Amino acid sequence: MPIKSICCLGAGYVGGPTMAMIAAKCADIQVTVADMNEHRIAAWNSAALPIYEPGLDAVVASAIGRNLHFTTDIRSAIAAADLIFVSVGTPTKSYGIGAGRAADLRYIESAARLIAEVSEGNKIIVEKSTIPVKTATAIKAILAANSPHGATFQVLSNPEFLAEGTAVEDLECPDRILIGGETTAEGNAAVEALAAVYARWIPRERILTTNLWSSELSKLVANAFLAQRISSINSISALCEATGADVDEVARACGMDSRIGPKFLKASIGFGGSCFQKDILNLVYLCDSFNLPHVAEYWRQVVHLNDWQKTRFVEKIVRTLYNTVNGKRIGILGFAFKKDTNDTRESAAIHVCRDLLLERAHLAIYDPRVSPQTIREDLAAAGVSAEIIASNVEICTDSYAAATGAHALATLTEWDEFRTLDLPRIYDLMLKPAFIFDGRAILPADELTAHGFDAFVIGRGL
Repeated sequence: MPIKSICCLGAGYVGGPTMAMIAAKCADIQVTVADMNEHRIAAWNSAALPIYEPGLDAVVASAIGRNLHFTTDIRSAIAAADLIFVSVGTPTKSYGIGAGRAADLRYIESAARLIAEVSEGNKIIVEKSTIPVKTATAIKAILAANSPHGATFQVLSNPEFLAEGTAVEDLECPDRILIGGETTAEGNAAVEALAAVYARWIPRERILTTNLWSSELSKLVANAFLAQRISSINSISALCEATGADVDEVARACGMDSRIGPKFLKASIGFGGSCFQKDILNLVYLCDSFNLPHVAEYWRQVVHLNDWQKTRFVEKIVRTLYNTVNGKRIGILGFAFKKDTNDTRESAAIHVCRDLLLERAHLAIYDPRVSPQTIREDLAAAGVSAEIIASNVEICTDSYAAATGAHALATLTEWDEFRTLDLPRIYDLMLKPAFIFDGRAILPADELTAHGFDAFVIGRGL
């Protein structure tokens, strides 16, 4: 079952980069990314890609126009494909049963119905979106009931494990590729067909195959475990501040234990991004649905701790600035949820900025990759009024503009450029006493003190 043509429904953070890498590595396979968003498709076809990832522009340039295509003609892309990745959004439901926890699968269902309507012959359908376990059952039922041309389908699960900021590296040399399928002759053949595509550049021992349900659940569990580690070290950061311990030293000591390891033990103001919170809440909903309340509550606490960490950081700023930030200028360094991406979904910076604005602070915000429009839209979506945004939010072009006349600076994203700031210049630009609140523990604490700053570093205290 050799694959000659691939279609991906969805040109977002997963679909675009993943298909670009497949096209770059498999020159003989035609890869088409289809999306109804005309603006997004136009951006993929231009020099200004719709997302920022280090190295992504070179990967796209190596294949676009040869065997990589971006189009809004979704029906034709589906009809021509042997294999169809479904990489559409699965946001958390904001209404009805499961609101605030369950995944909203309307886009998955719409994609399945369109695939069934258009398809002829044999098609392999691959779940790439992060979805609840057992979603494949619904997809198969929709495909079987709505295929006027007698097409046959095999449904696979192939979750993504990309980390924004290192997505190209993760695609080039992943820890593993996970493919789940049915244990039938047809299912095994479909799994092998997809595995053969990845095997063009990934060693076979890194391509894992499971049943459908294990694959679907593994994505949720992997993200839950990673988020749990962040919330765990953030809980310890509060204890370190109270006792005089240094959370980085504690993390280093624990991380050298081979049973624990050093990754995801960096204290901060909290995790963000499109996956962690959404997937944990989905896991909570699944546990509740299967009558596992103790398991659901365990994972619910990971989210609660993450929210508390952001609130605690804002309270530290307000208390330190003499219990009021009304009318005070606070420079905000970083708005993306992590460095090396322009993605702000669930960014901790949004929540910190929102709470400071509700305290009537004046924010001077700088991020090297996030656009002023996105910053304003995110704050509005978080509940900040248009009047407050217009009067109390200033978008700056660099860190020094944000520091000019500021009562305090707060680092909310760990961009590398913030590590090498000219601290004497920053100090001279700020009002005195000059307060710095390092929410990412990236600034040199000893140098901050030496240059005269009153500095609070997460996990170390004042």
